[in-house]
Amino acid sequence: MPAFRTTPRRPLVAAAALPLLIGVLASCGYGSQAKSDEQKVAAVGAKLSADTVQLGYFPNLTHATALVGDEEGFIQKELGGTRLKVSTFNAGPSAIEALNAESVDIAYVGPSPAINGYTKSQGKNLRIVGGSASGGVKLVVNPEKIKTLDDVKGKRIATPQLGNTQDVAFLNWISEKGWKVDAQSGKGDVSVLRTDNKVTPDAYASGSIDGAWVPEPTASKLVAEGGKVLLDESTLWPDDKFVITNIVVSQKFLAEHPDVVEAVLRGSQKTNDWINANPDKAKASANAKLEELTGKPLGAKVIDGAWPSIRFTDDPLASTLRAQAGHAVKAGLLKQPDLDGIYDLRPLNKVLKAAGRPEVSDAGLGVK
Repeated sequence: MPAFRTTPRRPLVAAAALPLLIGVLASCGYGSQAKSDEQKVAAVGAKLSADTVQLGYFPNLTHATALVGDEEGFIQKELGGTRLKVSTFNAGPSAIEALNAESVDIAYVGPSPAINGYTKSQGKNLRIVGGSASGGVKLVVNPEKIKTLDDVKGKRIATPQLGNTQDVAFLNWISEKGWKVDAQSGKGDVSVLRTDNKVTPDAYASGSIDGAWVPEPTASKLVAEGGKVLLDESTLWPDDKFVITNIVVSQKFLAEHPDVVEAVLRGSQKTNDWINANPDKAKASANAKLEELTGKPLGAKVIDGAWPSIRFTDDPLASTLRAQAGHAVKAGLLKQPDLDGIYDLRPLNKVLKAAGRPEVSDAGLGVK
């Protein structure tokens, strides 16, 4: 298992499930409502083993694989006559609840809700079957008040929600600095203020917070308000990579429709290939989908600042998820989870082999 870099950069938890802190975790989205999306690309050709597949994702740049795959029709094309139906969610727990209720079959979600959903169901409700994105999380601060990392002490820093992916990362970073903060209240050597991503830019502009540890595009929205990127979380990880978005599937759907799951993974892989080969077109495509889903596109300054920090990858970076959970346990925020079997990468590795790509690892956490 890869280790975090040591001094001057110290380990942190990028994501972990925190059932001891809160009953339900949020990921990096905005709110909790689901929205259905009518497909613009027709289902054409022979059907697979299911008439339809219900796909969930967030209207967020760290879910750009899904945004672009949906917008450009890459996923629907691989499904042939099986119809793709999409629901968008603004929080990971909502997507996991939909997966449990069978209103969603496959979803793009962050590592925290994936771990939490798996452990809460005692390993019975989902599998991680692929990766989607790495990175895209930054500490952005008011440069007039905070000039160095040590200056963060005594300041007011926002995270999206108590116990969510970025909240855990920031709490652990604080601990590695030797500072003390009560995880529940956020009070201590740093004031950790849990603030919904959609209002964080206004909180920054009003002076209510001195900075925030947040995902994209919120980080770049703060930069547009005059903030400065003090730390990119990727720099704290080996090879600058850590999982931010996974592809999960209900175990029932995977057992009954493996061909459909494989088709979605193939569409996702082809989408990532297209994104990486055509970054400008992909950025425009993702923004067009965001405009359709939210009613407003991201400004050029925001999306241009956010896009380069996100890596699109089919690899779920399983070793980083293992490390994240381990650091949460070490911090006393999580009882030792049993993550054996959380991954089933056999369909993905079949897709990658067909594309002439190397297989990816489940870090020893795959189905036996």
